[in-house]
Amino acid sequence: MQKKFYITTTAPYVNSDPHIGFALEIIQADTIARYHRLLGEEVIFGFGTDEHGLKIYRKALEEKLTPQKYCDQSVGTWNDLKQALNLSYTHFIRTTDKHHLEAAQELWRRCLKKGDIYKKTYKSKYCVGCELEKTDSELENGRCPIHPNIEIELIEEENYFFKFSKYQKPLVEFYEKNPDFVVPRSKFQEIKTFVKSGLQDFSLSRLKNKMPWGVPIPDDPEQVMYVWFDALTFYISNLGWPKEEKKFKDFWPGIQVAGKDNLRQQTAIWQAMLMSGDLPNSKQIFIHGFMTKDGKKISKSLGNTVDPAELVRQYGTDSVRYFLLAKIHPFNDSDFTIQLFEEAYNADLANGLGNLVSRVAKMAEKEELMGIEMTEFSEPNELFNYLNNYEFNLALEVLWQEFRQLDQVIAKDKPWEKTSHEKKDLLVGYITNILNLNHWLKIFLPETAEKIEKIFSGSKIKIDQGLFPRL
Repeated sequence: MQKKFYITTTAPYVNSDPHIGFALEIIQADTIARYHRLLGEEVIFGFGTDEHGLKIYRKALEEKLTPQKYCDQSVGTWNDLKQALNLSYTHFIRTTDKHHLEAAQELWRRCLKKGDIYKKTYKSKYCVGCELEKTDSELENGRCPIHPNIEIELIEEENYFFKFSKYQKPLVEFYEKNPDFVVPRSKFQEIKTFVKSGLQDFSLSRLKNKMPWGVPIPDDPEQVMYVWFDALTFYISNLGWPKEEKKFKDFWPGIQVAGKDNLRQQTAIWQAMLMSGDLPNSKQIFIHGFMTKDGKKISKSLGNTVDPAELVRQYGTDSVRYFLLAKIHPFNDSDFTIQLFEEAYNADLANGLGNLVSRVAKMAEKEELMGIEMTEFSEPNELFNYLNNYEFNLALEVLWQEFRQLDQVIAKDKPWEKTSHEKKDLLVGYITNILNLNHWLKIFLPETAEKIEKIFSGSKIKIDQGLFPRL
């Protein structure tokens, strides 16, 4: 029976266009999805948009639109990522979709039935950027360190609360039983420390007359769901839960990819919600670092974003994919500059892989060699190990070392000095090596891998233009 695999990104807010920080996340998830498909597994790769909450509501008011109209207009730029970044996601859901609303309401009913939802009046400090309540200890100079340009707001109202405190012990036990639940280990240690230090119940709703843009709470027309309760349900509503029971059981639990500012929500809040709803916990959470620009986090709220679509227009899809996977550290913060990007492009793509393929193809074309069809490929266990640990940079380094070694072999062999027969034998060996490596390159740079396969697998080997023109 074919093995099932489910991976999903977070659901980004639609209040501004995609930036390169999210492009990193979705390309990482796409790479893992392609890897598991190449291993012969049936893969569901989920993506979607988060369309409720205070900042969406305020943005719609700013633009004199209804929130739904605003979301309908904004969602297109997120769907455009599929072509721009050559993504292979299979499932896309909006949190305004009817099915998602029904899933969020069903999870609410389950948590309520479990006795984990109650009402109380409270005061809190609130960061609209995070859509999270903040304690004084989490603020720096009275502001959220993640959104320092947004003023903290004071909220006082009667809302529903979730008994997060009840799940401190179950979460600690779950972490102990699943030592690889969060990658990297430093982030796992961080969330374990947070949970062990004590959990506070948190607000689950907002008064509809103050903030009407949210999922209606079952049997209470005066309140709407707090955006995080609604948004986190996206991970299972995207699988058709609760209606499509078989698909849900086949593919859940899955793997979630998220940024480090999502650590608490993904690895503690969401896990407690699943426990409350008597649903299996997530399989694993991969937490990636921030991308920075001039040492500052790339962020919509700071206005220092880099447009991935514009990079693609200038340099091509696989150039962007390569840089984000090979040169951005999977766990730590990494700085982005055009200079670093262009240096990597010229060194590794134009002068590296592109030059290797061109020189071999041109020699083969001159010798009128026929294309080679390959059906079996050697498995690079080192590359697999790195991918299983989300170490995309090291996995690509394995492939590039092989490409560099082949370049060195060609320089040593000097096929241009050989007889035609000797040259052909050597070229067949080079091409076989390239095609073997190219099979695994499909995981990372699918468009480039397709071009290489076409060059060397046709009836006659022929190359019209280089893969990566030098800048």
